[in-house]
Amino acid sequence: MNKDLKAHMIEVLKQGKRFDNRKHDEFRDIKIEKGVVKTAEGSARVSVGGTTVLAGIKLSIGSPYPDRPEEGTIITNVELSPMANPEFESGRPGIDSVEMSRVVDRGIRESKAIDLKGLGIDKGESCWLVNIDVVAINDEGNIKDAASLAALAALTDTKFPEVKDGTINYKKKTKKGLDLSKQPISVTVLKIGDDFIVDPTIQEERAIDARLTVSTLKNKSICALQKGEESPLSFDDVQKMVDLGVKTGAKIRKKVK
Repeated sequence: MNKDLKAHMIEVLKQGKRFDNRKHDEFRDIKIEKGVVKTAEGSARVSVGGTTVLAGIKLSIGSPYPDRPEEGTIITNVELSPMANPEFESGRPGIDSVEMSRVVDRGIRESKAIDLKGLGIDKGESCWLVNIDVVAINDEGNIKDAASLAALAALTDTKFPEVKDGTINYKKKTKKGLDLSKQPISVTVLKIGDDFIVDPTIQEERAIDARLTVSTLKNKSICALQKGEESPLSFDDVQKMVDLGVKTGAKIRKKVK
């Protein structure tokens, strides 16, 4: 970002304002639609302001990990295509895509939202694999939080396909859903200058000094944290960012309940 523009943004933030007139802790409108992909076992389209992502869940049967013979597993992939933002490159997943996949996966995995033992079929031989695929449709900032919301919404929409003699009939869904005992909400907090904001626009993301993604549960306990960018954070910075992430997560939970 142009240094003069960033300096101007910092001055505006110091006054408690943002370029789009939102407050520091204010999210744009959130819209969630479930069941938008009929060929997936679960799906959701989520919009946060002008940012839109699509998440789909595909269930398959595979082999469990040797050290966890009774458990199934989850596999998360976030695709950032030039369709969403010309700055994204086509082809193999880039660093941003890999990191975003980890952010989404970590919130779900560390919260123990999915009962992995409940995905076991035959100990040491077979289990359910939960494939979470998220595709960015349009990027106007804050894909990370939109992707996390879409993945969670798609998981709550998921129904197991019918299985006969070890063969999956993807054309017929059962009424059985995933056992989601917990539902993590992720909020990415940005530090720009000495101020902290949530739900950044693309312009604000370009002015970033550091960021921290905070995943929380209904009781406001933290299940995952992930820092980004090279600028260091003091203990006081982290505390402020965590507090903002927890409070904002609680607000989002009420809106999307």
